[in-house]
Amino acid sequence: MSDSMGASRDAAGPPTFYSVGQVARMLGMSAMTVYRAINAGDFPAVRIRGRLIVPARAVDEMVDAAIATQSVVDAAGWVPDPQAVQR
Repeated sequence: MSDSMGASRDAAGPPTFYSVGQVARMLGMSAMTVYRAINAGDFPAVRIRGRLIVPARAVDEMVDAAIATQSVVDAAGWVPDPQAVQR
């Protein structure tokens, strides 16, 4: 199911995924910057038939880590190692 903003949601819970545009707005950057980071392997995303969506949990965990450590976190740390990913 999706809400009016396009984020997928559980029946009554928070979004499961965000669109690239939503993530860009949340982070105060352009969608192109997010697309480039995804394509470079520096930002986590899921590709479904050509469309990229960003797991909300990854965004939440990055924010939590930045707050907990009171420092800059590298989004690339949330991208799985390509050799470790099985299809």
